[in-house]
Amino acid sequence: MAHDGQDLSLDAAIVLPDLLSLTKATLGPIEQVFETAKSTVRDAVVADGRVSGALIEANQAAAHGLAWLATYVEALRQMQAWAERLESDSRLSEVEQLLHQIAFGEYLAQIRGGIPMSQGEILRPHDMGLTPADLACLAIDEIEILVAKGNTQAARTRLVELMQERSAEITVGASGLDEELEMIREQFRRYAVDRVEPHAHEWHLKDELIPMEIIDELAEMGVFGLTIPENLGGFGMSKASMVVVSEELSRGYIGVGSLGTRSEIAAELILAGGTDEQKSQWLPKIASGEILPTAVFTEPNTGSDLGSLRTRAVKDENGDYKVTGNKTWITHAARTHVMTLLARTDPSTTDYKGLSMFLAEKIPGTDEAPFPTEGMTGGEIEVLGYRGMKEYELGFDNFHVKGENLLGGEEGNGFKQLMQTFESARIQTAARAIGVAQASLDAAMQYAQDRKQFGKSLIDFPRVSGKLAMMAVEIMIARQLTYFSAWQKDHDKRCDLEAGMAKLLGARVAWAAADNGLQIHGGNGFALEYRISRLLCDARILNIFEGAAEIQAQVIARRLLG
Repeated sequence: MAHDGQDLSLDAAIVLPDLLSLTKATLGPIEQVFETAKSTVRDAVVADGRVSGALIEANQAAAHGLAWLATYVEALRQMQAWAERLESDSRLSEVEQLLHQIAFGEYLAQIRGGIPMSQGEILRPHDMGLTPADLACLAIDEIEILVAKGNTQAARTRLVELMQERSAEITVGASGLDEELEMIREQFRRYAVDRVEPHAHEWHLKDELIPMEIIDELAEMGVFGLTIPENLGGFGMSKASMVVVSEELSRGYIGVGSLGTRSEIAAELILAGGTDEQKSQWLPKIASGEILPTAVFTEPNTGSDLGSLRTRAVKDENGDYKVTGNKTWITHAARTHVMTLLARTDPSTTDYKGLSMFLAEKIPGTDEAPFPTEGMTGGEIEVLGYRGMKEYELGFDNFHVKGENLLGGEEGNGFKQLMQTFESARIQTAARAIGVAQASLDAAMQYAQDRKQFGKSLIDFPRVSGKLAMMAVEIMIARQLTYFSAWQKDHDKRCDLEAGMAKLLGARVAWAAADNGLQIHGGNGFALEYRISRLLCDARILNIFEGAAEIQAQVIARRLLG
């Protein structure tokens, strides 16, 4: 074998000089297993030469499992690329080596034995039709070594020791991003620590809207125009910068980190599908924060099935529209100025082909009169977490929309226009998930150091330190997958697959971090006064919005098999 004659024991504190060659050697075999699984699943879901929706549904566990396997393979590829970049820059310290070692040790073991799609759903290789012969390629020395010795208690304990020594650093391990992006991270981390974290828990407990002064400050910092082109009033920065900003603001409070998502979705819609007049009219105002947008897509009986929307928009004799119908789960609906509103303009259709997108203007509401615009009513939906902008259900009765505010000026393109925003929306949701996961690690780490039991700090108990270590490892895995999807987007490469994978994994990592963080707090974690209780509630939504985990896996699977 490639390493005959060498000491291949992976000591916790002294990681092998050839660790990267060891991990690199595993990529070929897991890619081979994935290709075999893809072929096997495809055989089960293809009829008459085409992927059948009915057969995918009948074989849903296998198809969704393939999506998770693909996500793991891509995640390890990106961890390898991250470690090699750091090595080439002489920045691969012991912390990064341990993160890398543990990541490969754990994810390789899961690929062989079972990937958790959720708490009660473990994907086994045979669920995708894989046989022992199909898995034989995984029986190489490098994989055996990493599975046996990569993720050990000694490695996890040593990682947490280093995390305590380097607690002043913003991230556990170097992110791998360039200096400019790290300066942006530092700026928004400082802002979150100073202006968000001291108040976030109170906003949550009182179910209060984020104060307008915070929104004004974010506008001054350029959050709402970050990726809007400079000639349209924005900063023209990369999606990677948007990821870093979303990550650090969400680390302070997911509600604050999600304020930019409203503007990001609206700007993407207008940039991709709007007329030149619509771009020049709306984008500078969105970028400056002069107007706040909200997305109005979901209906009470549709959920993820947007093609079956019933809200209708009827054109009148003046060329304007009257909208009638109901919408639900509309974030920040009350005090916004414009809605990106999806409605059916062709009543003869029952699918996505008859949908159109509108830039529907409304009057911002107040606490006393949240929806003062004629033809529009609304009520708050009380929620567990994600509270800073509030959720609403809306009713429209002959609600007036100017004809000039039909996005793109042509009916029937609404669903297509919306689809063009999914990449950016899912990349940003993955970034928000990383922020929530990091906040959970922050809270759990501090509590484990401060809390004394049986004469010592909780962090000195192996199972506690092990939880903290795995939080840090999986946060870095999700981070690298998310950065890669943003890089793809910034280089004009199709990245719906990568963005979907980043969102799928990031949401699971955020929930696991919050859940384990609460476990470390014990009974105190169940008390509302501790912020980990909020983080648990906030983390839970990430597996649902912007595509529930099951829908996300379905989308990834169809793309892989198509």
